[in-house]
Amino acid sequence: MARKRRVLSVASECAPLIKTGGLADVVGALPAALAPLGWHSRVLLPAYPSVIGRMPRSRRLWRTDDLFGGPASVRATTIDDFPVLLLDAPHLFDRPGGPYESHGDEHVRFAALSWVASRIAIEGLSDRWRPDVVHAHDWQAGLTPSYLKYAESTVPSVMTIHNIAFQGIFGPDQLGRLLLPAWDFHPEALEYYGNVSALKAGMMHASRVTTVSPTYAAELQTPEFGFGLEGVVTMRAERGEMHGILNGIDTGVWDPAHDPFTVPFSSASLEGKALARAELLEEFGLAPHSGPLAVVVTRLTHQKGIDMLLEALPSFLDAGGAVAILGSGEPGYEEALLNMRSSSVGVKIGYDEALSHRLYAGGDLVLVPSRFEPCGLTQMYGLRYGALPVVASTGGLRDSVDDGVTGFVFDDISSAGLADALSRALSSYGTPAFDEMRQAAMARRLDWGSSAAAYAELFSSLL
Repeated sequence: MARKRRVLSVASECAPLIKTGGLADVVGALPAALAPLGWHSRVLLPAYPSVIGRMPRSRRLWRTDDLFGGPASVRATTIDDFPVLLLDAPHLFDRPGGPYESHGDEHVRFAALSWVASRIAIEGLSDRWRPDVVHAHDWQAGLTPSYLKYAESTVPSVMTIHNIAFQGIFGPDQLGRLLLPAWDFHPEALEYYGNVSALKAGMMHASRVTTVSPTYAAELQTPEFGFGLEGVVTMRAERGEMHGILNGIDTGVWDPAHDPFTVPFSSASLEGKALARAELLEEFGLAPHSGPLAVVVTRLTHQKGIDMLLEALPSFLDAGGAVAILGSGEPGYEEALLNMRSSSVGVKIGYDEALSHRLYAGGDLVLVPSRFEPCGLTQMYGLRYGALPVVASTGGLRDSVDDGVTGFVFDDISSAGLADALSRALSSYGTPAFDEMRQAAMARRLDWGSSAAAYAELFSSLL
């Protein structure tokens, strides 16, 4: 029997080990989805203190005495049934705070991650595992394709853009420190408006570039969404080297019929959802409502349209709706939402994975008014749990929600557009049409099957 082909996934976060957003969900779910298609995956992740603290016994498979200023090793282990390669470099990653806590050397820390990924691809590990393809995620892994190119490696690489707004920019004075050649500091390679962009480097040097939805792939070719890299995206697209692959979700973790965090239910039996709704109202201190209960689970930022939400909510509340919000972000938005708390508005600042499950289970609507959204998973969780998405017509929101069929989509991405979509949802709520939409939403296929097949086909085409 032929061995499975091998892919090394390189990322800064990975569920269930460490998560700040949807990137972690994708990196954590894709390996299992690729396995039935003949691909064996390993994920290379920094050994943050929170991850090391949960690490059982491990095997050292690679080491160096000097990784940008200190010794480092790669250790293979399994945490919560998830196999992972951990880059153990205390001088870079043994620090308090989250994975992106600023210490002024983020470019060094993640360049180190990228450099080690390239060495694994070139040299292999001591257990004789060596990838056939390297899959780099976002700017934190963006220099991986560059290091492979400069080493004249034949191992192909795929660069996936999860959010082009974050690019890993640093000055050209750091090139030597990061083992990057000064001769390639020009607009066709490393240079980005006088600096270096790790994301641009990956986009220029990877064998192929992908992003997380077809619509976002098209949007990135415009100045409005490209954040200065629209020319690079357009170039790769014109060469047939840019692909938009819509993310899936882990339907084992996100399964209303077998969810340990909430009352179980299914599309065939929604009694449990009604109970989950009642419990959610109580948990957020909200009065019983005959109108729709909307939920919001998001970062509280301008990108996520929180200002639009603040302007559109009053008319929704006046018409009998209620809202439960979970999130954190910009202090001004946190304060404004906390000031709105009432018997119709519940707000919890922070993030709680179990509570997010209860929100989707109990909600009638899930609100995602993002100005741009590469893919978005929130609306997919809402579909899965029968909380109809109210979403802006952008990126993966547009690709995953059908207006009037599985949710409510607004093209005018403004507070007025959101208010109009909420008005349509209010008019529909409690009618047979709303029930039909809920059934259609819960029936939509959201797993990684077709997405993993697209990645497998792309990887195979490079060999």
